[in-house]
Amino acid sequence: MVPKCGSKTGSRHEETSEPRVVGRLRGTYVVAGPCQGVDADQREFQNPFGMDTDCQNCPELAACRQQLVHGYGDVGGEFLVLGESPSAGAEQTGVPFTGDAAGRRLQRVLGELGLSRSPPDAAEPELQNVFCTYLTRCRHPDRPATDEEVRSCEPFLNAEVRMINPEIILPIGQRVLEALAVDYTTRAPESFDVEAEHATTIRGRGFELVPMKPLDEQTDAETDALRDHLLENVFARDYRQTKGRQER
Repeated sequence: MVPKCGSKTGSRHEETSEPRVVGRLRGTYVVAGPCQGVDADQREFQNPFGMDTDCQNCPELAACRQQLVHGYGDVGGEFLVLGESPSAGAEQTGVPFTGDAAGRRLQRVLGELGLSRSPPDAAEPELQNVFCTYLTRCRHPDRPATDEEVRSCEPFLNAEVRMINPEIILPIGQRVLEALAVDYTTRAPESFDVEAEHATTIRGRGFELVPMKPLDEQTDAETDALRDHLLENVFARDYRQTKGRQER
């Protein structure tokens, strides 16, 4: 699928002293350390970094999953939506936040914010300036991911965050918010309460967080509050940090 969105030329990277191989990017290895520029001519929305689709690091998940669900969207996006793990609908489509009512709720908000050109029920939405992904890439039908399974998927997420380098991260749910706390904020994980901080802005390290309650637990009023907060308190100001971004 060829996106019509105008991705920024070039991607931003944060360098670390210890590169780690975390996946493949168009035939080369993606490393979570010093790395060359990502292909700016994005050819597809689905798993655009070419990450491993047959990961066997978590045997119990590998035995019961239908497919891995890696990130999807604009690799030059200034917004990154982060969920805990794929829903049953997303596991069917292979695309984050699609295939069920919760996904349609998010896609409706993205459309109202101008981040999607597709209807909320699209199986492969045409996104612009936003990337969607998960803490864990596999779904267990009977339980949430264990802490060890979340840690096993960290290299995938860390690579996406480094290569996309978003301005705003939208964590969905308490577990995701706490997972971001250690590396991406100055607050202790236990200090966060997604119920209280839904549709607010939290200053992070190099970007901001706008948390939301789990999509299937939100009322229509809470979803509208999230949309309005983004429109009135994020889009209405210059949310870009001093990262040397190019203009879109």
